[in-house]
Amino acid sequence: MAVPIACTRFSDNYDLKEELGKGAFSVVRRCVQKSTGLEFAAKIINTKKLSARDFQKLEREARICRKLQHPNIVRLHDSIQEENFHYLVFDLVTGGELFEDIVAREFYSEADASHCIQQILESVNHCHQNGVVHRDLKPENLLLASKAKGAAVKLADFGLAIEVQGEQQAWFGFAGTPGYLSPEVLKKEPYGKPVDIWACGVILYILLVGYPPFWDEDQHRLYAQIKAGAYDYPSPEWDTVTPEAKNLINQMLTVNPGKRITASEALKHPWICQRERVASVVHRQETVDCLKKFNARRKLKGAILTTMLATRNFSSRSIIVKKGDGSQVKESTDSSTTLEDDDIKEDKKGGVDRSSTVIAKEPEGSGTPPQSPRIAPSSSSSPSSSVAAANPRPNTLNLGQALLQGVQDLDSVDTEHWVETTVGYNRFPTEESEIRIVCPEKPYSQLSTNSQGSARRQEIIKMTEQLIEAINTGDFEAYTKICDPHLTAFEPEAMGNLVEGMDFHKFYFDNVLGKNCKAVNTTILNPHVHLLGEDAACIAYVRLTQYMDKHGQAHTHQSEESRVWHKRDNKWQNVHFHRSGGTGGAAFGFSSHK
Repeated sequence: MAVPIACTRFSDNYDLKEELGKGAFSVVRRCVQKSTGLEFAAKIINTKKLSARDFQKLEREARICRKLQHPNIVRLHDSIQEENFHYLVFDLVTGGELFEDIVAREFYSEADASHCIQQILESVNHCHQNGVVHRDLKPENLLLASKAKGAAVKLADFGLAIEVQGEQQAWFGFAGTPGYLSPEVLKKEPYGKPVDIWACGVILYILLVGYPPFWDEDQHRLYAQIKAGAYDYPSPEWDTVTPEAKNLINQMLTVNPGKRITASEALKHPWICQRERVASVVHRQETVDCLKKFNARRKLKGAILTTMLATRNFSSRSIIVKKGDGSQVKESTDSSTTLEDDDIKEDKKGGVDRSSTVIAKEPEGSGTPPQSPRIAPSSSSSPSSSVAAANPRPNTLNLGQALLQGVQDLDSVDTEHWVETTVGYNRFPTEESEIRIVCPEKPYSQLSTNSQGSARRQEIIKMTEQLIEAINTGDFEAYTKICDPHLTAFEPEAMGNLVEGMDFHKFYFDNVLGKNCKAVNTTILNPHVHLLGEDAACIAYVRLTQYMDKHGQAHTHQSEESRVWHKRDNKWQNVHFHRSGGTGGAAFGFSSHK
């Protein structure tokens, strides 16, 4: 429904409705077309915050989306440029992510996986026929048109897409998401349309067993696996997958792009076009169980990236993790984060200083690629059969180098309408500790009607209060009960490094906290909680601390903080936090806001 625009003002054609999502430079809102009453999703980009390079990318994305019209692609209907704002009007897709829908189904079989990848291949084939390479095919970009059963799969997010001439192969830059990157991109060789087919092969592998073919916490080893095409079909989960399905994966995950199957050829593969005869229709419960773990891991990583964007304090220094033997190693970027190397050349205009972001580069040398680790089925009897994945601990490392694209931004502080509640703490008779929560007041119509979600938000705020109380009173035992033993943190004391574990923080409890002050009063300004599923959440807030030092002098310290909480065994634990440098001097003689 591409309608010619008779005027240049967005408001002349559309009525804006509620907000659907928010990013660093844009907001997505539901809108209604005045002439037809049809609903769409309007992506509103604040062009004042964009660099010249960002603006070129925006124009490229709009140009590409305009020429792609297919039932399996989120369609762009309008593109309206106004002063300071650019409006992109897309299909309103309400079904959520494909992978989230699969785990909610009562029945899921190999034939269902075949139907899913067929729709993805249809969208990719349409792109390739129109000279477009997506470059960022991954689960987050596979959406469902609606919540209705059998709703169409739609490919979204063409922010990294490029235009090519025919079967052109060239070096278009290092772009994509690490776990889905093709060997030719990692080798920095000329590439083209086959990179999308490689990503489809990775997605199909996940659709069949619930875990990826290439996986490693260390990105150097991950890249070595990919470049060598080192994947396998381990028992028992692959024993029930038909040979035809494995054959299609093999043709998609062919290291040589010249020999890799094309999208049009894949659509003619028997496992796709003769699904009823070839694909198994047996329910794959273990796949669903593994996919739930895979989804949870993705969501928690997204939460951590959200907190980093919220604090606007990214580090360009090395990420350091302390190993069991006491040595320190550098960790690489998150394997599920979108990267594009030319972003490092952008200027610093806008809310995020992308020039300080370290982009993943090809590892210097590589050994023999290890066997691909995987998320093992819950029924696995061997705890060592899966490397660090049978009970996956969310990878809260690998953050400082990630290029944060499409991560949801947090609301700014509303200074016009504040309501205040005070919670006092007086655990020790010789010390006074008080935490004050200051929140932006919202009109009744904006308050959440989901009482369960509201209760969980209050629970997260309460846990944050308890954690800060433990800090203010120097109670390390209480602090360790609230925090994960592998807690990761970005804070000024770490000199730009990411630290893991409790030893770094224990130093301040042993030598500073609760020892150099007579009274502490903490005010938490505008706590904003994002719920990410049933067992993950992040909170961002401004922390204002007033204290009296041992000489009777009053001090005030302000910092911006964000924390990621994860629920394990019905207990919330802080797994990651990010704190800015703050103002007003270092509290307690040292900056001690853990």
